[in-house]
Amino acid sequence: MISEFDILSEKINQLAEMAHVLRRENADLRLKNAELKLENQQLADRMSGAYERVSSLIQSLPGTVDEEVAE
Repeated sequence: MISEFDILSEKINQLAEMAHVLRRENADLRLKNAELKLENQQLADRMSGAYERVSSLIQSLPGTVDEEVAE
């Protein structure tokens, strides 16, 4: 009977340790996720800015499609 309690106690300790490890891993993953979301937003902002600059440059080129249609 004592042996069964010892086995059960050991299993409970293992479960508690696994829960602790998983909580720590979850916290690390949440932090990494937040960092990646921030990086993704920064890259999206850069892409948007680059798109606007390229569009502006295209519009300023002589002989663009818009100017040819207007003539």
